[in-house]
Formats: sequence, C-alpha cells, structure tokens
Amino acid sequence: MPAKKRIAATTHKKVVILMLDGTRAQGYLNASDLGQQESVELLSNSGEYRTLELATIKSIHFVREFRDDFEPERKAFLSRPKLDGLWVRLRFRDDDVQEGIVANDLLDLLVNGVRLTPPDLHGNSLWIFIPRTALAEMKVLGVVGVARRQPAATVDKQPKLFSE
Repeated sequence: MPAKKRIAATTHKKVVILMLDGTRAQGYLNASDLGQQESVELLSNSGEYRTLELATIKSIHFVREFRDDFEPERKAFLSRPKLDGLWVRLRFRDDDVQEGIVANDLLDLLVNGVRLTPPDLHGNSLWIFIPRTALAEMKVLGVVGVARRQPAATVDKQPKLFSE
C-alpha cells in the first residue's frame, strides 16, 4: 500500500492591511517572518504579488473572511478583559487609538511590531500586527490573568502539632 502524501498547510493567511495614508489592501500574507524584515509580500486576490514597506503600514488585520465594507471592529474593551496578557492602549501616529491584549513577555515586545488580540473576539479580525513605526505611544492598562508564583524555597512543610 503506497504511503499517503502529506499536503503542506498553507502559510498564507487572509489579511486586510490598513495603510498610514488611509488606503487599504487585502490578500494573503505569510505571517511566519512578520516583523523580521522591512517589508511584507502580499498576494492579492487577483494573484499578483505586491511588496509593501512596513513604514507605510498602519496595521495588518488577520481576518476570518474578506468583506468589501471592512471596518475595524470595536477598538476598546467594554469591561476588563478576561484573556491572559497585558491590556494595552496603543496610540497611532495619526492619533487613532486601539486597545487589545498582548503577550506578557517582554522579549516579544522588543520585536519590530506588536501582535495584538482585538477587543471583539467574535469579530472578523482574529489578531492584528502593528508595526512599531506606526505607533506614537503604547500604555499598559493592566495585567490580566493569574500570577503564577513559585512557593518560597525556605518554607518547609507545616510543623507538626503533636509528635506523630
């Protein structure tokens, strides 16, 4: 019996890219090396490749489906978020504001951009990549989730009350 051929999973995801000049582009993008280069390659719906400089991009929305009337969903949380991570408010260079959750990992924040989980988990945007060049300010509004502390090494078992 011949071995089954494994079909490679596609690394190109559906995206809508909002540019700093107010225009937008949609297509497919390889997210694996996002933020590690100065530009991204977008495969448009018509099948042509476009190279977009990160310095001209405001945000990259990884979406469930393409819509002609794409508008970013809710930009702020209605109440304290429940997801683990850092609750942040980002202010763009054009004074637009976006809230979301980022990983509580300082090494992850030192890359060329921010991977943000948007406030509306049931909206069309699954997650958003925002290049550092598009941001004017990033504020941490809170740490969400349980702090997982290790027990102190000096504390032994509870002392026995009676000689057991």
